[in-house]
Amino acid sequence: MNLKNMLAVASAAAVLASCQGNKSATNGEDSYTIQGKLDNATAGQVYLFELGEQNFVPRDTAEVSDDGTFTFTGKINEPTFYRITMDQQNGLMLVLDQGKIAVEADAADINGTAKIEGSEDSQLFQELNKLVNENRKKQMELEQAFAQAMQNGNEAEAERLRGEYFKLQNQIKDFIAQHPKSVVSAFGTASLVDLVNDFAFADSMANLYNQHIPNSKYTAKLNELLKPHRSTAIGQTAPDITLPSPDGGTKTLSSLRGKYVLIDFWASWCGPCRKENPNVVKMYNKYKEKGFEIFGVSLDQSEEKWLAAIEKDKLTWPQVSDLKGWESSAAQLYNVTAIPQTVLVDPEGKIIAKGLRGPDLENKLAALLP
Repeated sequence: MNLKNMLAVASAAAVLASCQGNKSATNGEDSYTIQGKLDNATAGQVYLFELGEQNFVPRDTAEVSDDGTFTFTGKINEPTFYRITMDQQNGLMLVLDQGKIAVEADAADINGTAKIEGSEDSQLFQELNKLVNENRKKQMELEQAFAQAMQNGNEAEAERLRGEYFKLQNQIKDFIAQHPKSVVSAFGTASLVDLVNDFAFADSMANLYNQHIPNSKYTAKLNELLKPHRSTAIGQTAPDITLPSPDGGTKTLSSLRGKYVLIDFWASWCGPCRKENPNVVKMYNKYKEKGFEIFGVSLDQSEEKWLAAIEKDKLTWPQVSDLKGWESSAAQLYNVTAIPQTVLVDPEGKIIAKGLRGPDLENKLAALLP
């Protein structure tokens, strides 16, 4: 579940298949009412979708009157994300809960013009969505400037831009941290936070959601997503890896205890991995005599291409692979879903950092092995 899925428009087939359920008036404590008004709307129907695991599920339809008003009524057990839309191009996300919600918007841009009353969570989501969209635009500009700085060899400017980029990412986390009692915060953690490299933050927020909104489906979803990462979180003992090595034998990660070890997940077919290899080679040559080692884990399927890449890129450190690609037992053990990915282990076998590349790796090694 990510922001793209969260804001995706339901398909035409789903719109056509939408049922006429939830039409009966409800007056119980678990009921909701959406009173809507769409300016500049033409006669027709407005659709209500519930956000499921991967897409929007049609739940209800309502007629738009001549003055642009419409009403949805139904029952709900807990705060849940829904979407109001008139077509496949435009829609409004809101958090539906028990009680009355008033929605007013221009039919031509429901999401961009919506005003919501009666739902604090919906207003929080609008704030978060606005922040995400603004930051995404700024990040794209920073990425372009960073690429230009690197091309010009201006490392100082590139480092400054990296800092600005991470500040934007931290703004999202700061917003999430300020609202630990809201399902918007739980949903945002699961959707927007890097659960691998920001595990400690996500886990700390999950603990707060377990206290404040323990029965929310979004708390449960976050706990489910975090569970496989707990064994490889920073501070944990690195799970051992024993896989075939190029010489026909096997190599074990734990055999390198006593050194700082960078577990480097890569593959011969991975362009960014190959591009990063010269920097990794430089770091290895600089620090290998100071107690630094690398344990390369390839997600290749072709032994020939794997061995050829090792030779061409001059990767002289221990390498292993079971040649199962993404089904690699090591990749599954460490929940690797994208490469290059790195895990830094201390001499006692504890994980001390994840995702280090380029200058970040160099700065970390310089601090550990001066």
